[in-house]
This record gives sequence, structure tokens and C-alpha cells, in this order.
Amino acid sequence: MQNEQRSFVETARFIRYGVMHLARRMRLERGDNSLSPSKLILLGWLMRSGPLTATELAARERVRPQSLTRTLAGLEEDGLIDRRAGESDRRQSVIAITEEGRAAMSHDMGQSDTWLATAMTQRLSPTECEILRLATQLMERLAASDPNPEKE
Repeated sequence: MQNEQRSFVETARFIRYGVMHLARRMRLERGDNSLSPSKLILLGWLMRSGPLTATELAARERVRPQSLTRTLAGLEEDGLIDRRAGESDRRQSVIAITEEGRAAMSHDMGQSDTWLATAMTQRLSPTECEILRLATQLMERLAASDPNPEKE
């Protein structure tokens, strides 16, 4: 059992190393005037999920709503999000991505997506590309899980 655990830790180290280097490279491909990672993450949630409250966004990011205050204010100031009163509770504000926000996300992500697609076609076989696609689904599942079973 101890050897198996050591193997998992070593695999986790390799995954972390690869993910960090790939993320750094993709950030470099986005250019100097790109949105911050925290803004991109929030805009990404809003694009995928539709309008959300600050509490819902914070829950998805596993942070307190107060932690998002400054980032949301910046996004709103830049015209990338809209805040409206909620339909069921008018005291609660619902945050939605604007067309400008969608365009900014598309532009920002387009640069790194183009680089990654080119790198994949030049460096990986079709089978390796499919393995990578499947691995991303597994990484998403891991990111969404809590390793402490008492919390789930």
C-alpha cells in the first residue's frame, strides 16, 4: 500500500509539473494586454453557466464572496459584466457576461487556443490528442472534487 501511495504522489507531481508549465506557456501566448487569470476564470463561469450571483460564483471558485468584490468591480467598470436585481429576490444582484465580455474572452482565449491547437497538431499524434482530451475530462472531475470525503 505504501508503494502504491508513493506512486500516486509521484504521478501527482508529474501532473502538477506539466499543468503548471502548460498554463505558463498558454499565458505567454495570450499577449501583454490580456485579462488577468482571475477575471478570465469568472468570465468563463458566466459564459458556461449563464447569469450567477456573487455567492454562486464564489462557491464555484471555492472562495468567499468578499474575495471576488474587487475583480467583479473591475469587470463591471470595463463593461465586461452586468449586474441586475434578481427575479426571485430583488435584493440580490445577478451577474451576467456582456457582449463585450464575450468578445474579450474570445479574443484572449483565441490566441492561446490557436497556439495550443497548432502545437498539438505538430507534436502529437491523433491518438495522443484523444488521450489528452480524455485526460482533461479527468482533470476537471478532480478539480471539482473534494479529497476529504467528510466534506462531500
